[in-house]
Amino acid sequence: MSTANYVIGVDYGTDSVRSVLVNAENGEEISASVFLYPRWKKGLYCKPSINQFRQHPLDYIEGLTHTIKECLAKAGGSEIAHLVKGISIDTTGSSPVAVDASGTPLALTPGFEENPNAMFVLWKDHTAVKEAAEINEHATKFPVNYLKYVGGIYSSEWFWSKLLRILRIDSGIKNSVQSWVEHCDWIPFLLCGGTDVSKMKRSRCAAGHKALWAEEFNGLPPEHFFSSLDPLLAGFRDRLFTDTYTSDVAAGTLCPEWAEQLGLSTEVVVGVGAFDAHMGAVGGQIEPYYLSKVMGTSTCDILVAPNRDLHGKLINGICGQVNGSVIPGMAGLEAGQSAFGDVYAWFKNLISWPLANLLTESDLIDEATAIALRDELEHKIIANLSKQADALDDEDYAELAVDWLNGRRTPDANQELKGAITGLGLGTDAPRFFRALAAATCFGAKAIVDRFKEQGVPVKGIIGIGGVAKKSPYIMQMMADVLEMPIRIHRFEHTCALGAAMFAAVAAGIYPTIEDAMATMGTGFEKEYKPNIKKQKMYRMHYQQYLGLGRYLERYNKKDIKPYLS
Repeated sequence: MSTANYVIGVDYGTDSVRSVLVNAENGEEISASVFLYPRWKKGLYCKPSINQFRQHPLDYIEGLTHTIKECLAKAGGSEIAHLVKGISIDTTGSSPVAVDASGTPLALTPGFEENPNAMFVLWKDHTAVKEAAEINEHATKFPVNYLKYVGGIYSSEWFWSKLLRILRIDSGIKNSVQSWVEHCDWIPFLLCGGTDVSKMKRSRCAAGHKALWAEEFNGLPPEHFFSSLDPLLAGFRDRLFTDTYTSDVAAGTLCPEWAEQLGLSTEVVVGVGAFDAHMGAVGGQIEPYYLSKVMGTSTCDILVAPNRDLHGKLINGICGQVNGSVIPGMAGLEAGQSAFGDVYAWFKNLISWPLANLLTESDLIDEATAIALRDELEHKIIANLSKQADALDDEDYAELAVDWLNGRRTPDANQELKGAITGLGLGTDAPRFFRALAAATCFGAKAIVDRFKEQGVPVKGIIGIGGVAKKSPYIMQMMADVLEMPIRIHRFEHTCALGAAMFAAVAAGIYPTIEDAMATMGTGFEKEYKPNIKKQKMYRMHYQQYLGLGRYLERYNKKDIKPYLS
């Protein structure tokens, strides 16, 4: 009989959840399963025109059940299920939800089933721009800088701004909410059968990077900070948390109901959750001062450094620096771009308008054929644009873009900013337009690297993980050229889920530390992109133009300038 130990990593992304069953002895993927959120796929509860993006908890529950059961079924069912020792979860973030005293999201309670404000407020939801601005202004009134560990700027993508927004616009939620909970904290609580939200173990990663928790503050900022911001927040701090936990800690074990549902033992350990990029950095075998870039719809950039190196050093304009948010005992620094793959997807959708709106009206082909043809062509657009853009002459390069189509995350968060493209002419075609957008996302990545370096944090190299890193050689080579440093692409397909599996192995006691799990379960790198020295001069020039255009856009965005340009 096999004595191998297996662990499950669950990675909740923007569009889907994926689970992997991993052999803890060597990191081998035994099976994997991906589940697309059905309600999200239909666009329910979202209003992109006002940057409202919500996800129903049933999408998460159904995906959790489907993917874990399918992983086990693919691997042999009950024969392997009894060898599973741990499960850990990563999610997008900040993606919080209003819950009742039992820790149940209000969308799962009577009367709130179809209320978007009772659902998870996805990371990319920017409806709280006003509230974020108020928090930033309010923080200047205090002798203690409560924003010092989140880069000095609070974002509309984060915990408190989203909470304040929901309380202001929905009295039903305001009267029913007991606490405000991150997605990465709720799933482990759910699996462990939690019924008292006050006993929920909160992630150090989520609390430190998004909720203003800090060791220096002995928890969250004081009650007066929140109640003086808005009376709606009075008393809310005491309904949240003081202690936080790193992801090598167990949240508990599978409760009987979930053990039966999944076909697993109640002895399976459930680890404390974290955000996807932070666990992805671990799955991608991060090293001190190497920047791990999770490149998907957005990017989340993670760097770890020994705490002693950062003693007394605060990095301005990033998404936080938190002891233990990635690797316990080390400082985790987060940055990122609010739109990355989303920029390419936007352009694909833009030029696909005839396919989506006119093809089914054709008199030449039937509707079924039209739909199949549309799907086939849409699937090929980005790959073929990349080939044609790569073939363009470097000397013929008039178009210049800025990548802030979903605002700017870092450096210096500002979700009100918009993207732009200049240099358009009658000779601008789709490949040239796409090249400008691709370059803009790479320039956005360089702005982040430069910010770290300017603040005294070296960046020795790049570790690329995520869908864009694995599937787009054109983008990765361009990024290596722009950054003027090599990019290593991790071998594992679902790197964030592998990181979660590594943490599950530590929480279950299979390994003493996450470093030990990384050393044994890491699967290495499949490719390295090296910068092309011949393109250095060109990209340096275009990067300076990108910065200049960005400065203009920021001035344009200010209220005192807009009236003169309208």
